[in-house]
Amino acid sequence: MENNYSYIDENLKEINYRIGEAAAKYRKPDDVIRLMGVTKTVLPEAVNYAVSKGIKLLGENRVQEYQSKKELYDKSAEVHFIGHLQSNKVKYIIDSVTLIQSVDSLRLACEIDKLAENKGKIMNILCEVNIGGEQSKSGVMPDKLEELLYAVSELKHVRVNGLMTIPPPSDNEKFLSEMQQLYIDISNKKIHNINMNVLSMGMTGDYVSAIKYGSTLVRIGTGLFGARNYPKK
Repeated sequence: MENNYSYIDENLKEINYRIGEAAAKYRKPDDVIRLMGVTKTVLPEAVNYAVSKGIKLLGENRVQEYQSKKELYDKSAEVHFIGHLQSNKVKYIIDSVTLIQSVDSLRLACEIDKLAENKGKIMNILCEVNIGGEQSKSGVMPDKLEELLYAVSELKHVRVNGLMTIPPPSDNEKFLSEMQQLYIDISNKKIHNINMNVLSMGMTGDYVSAIKYGSTLVRIGTGLFGARNYPKK
């Protein structure tokens, strides 16, 4: 197994170096930046190898794929759901993820709240923001975020921990900067039951820039596990 997945060692070394370099250049010494391994289409054996090398946070994009793999994962790793989530699929992940990053509507938040109450738990979430206003992407529009947060803050079994975004690849730094300012503005409002502890932004192509603009959690898939091997249709 070590030989099969040794490329992960090199990738992880490079990622950690670049995170450290960006943090030293742009951030305060005590800032914490978490590294998530994004596992879409990645074999469980490769995921577990990465966990054994220090990746303690995994990101899942697809409910069906996650269901087929979750029992095979090293249980020492924490799992977040980061993909688009339909309300009728919440029941399949509510027990096994520690945080849902992709909440973009009150309807979805209410379904999570209802199922979390049934389980006797509080579900941690992030609100996903469509910072570039792209029709092809999910996420609440920036000008509707505050309204959504105030509505979600009334729910008893959901706890907002921060914000998540996937900025457009063009004018990347512009949108990362706008997201940072939005995060700061919401933090300063100190909305009841809303914590701004997490700003999840930055992927393989832009995580250094995301760290520059305040990201506390970067989500790396291709950069860690290599090019995705999508199943043939």
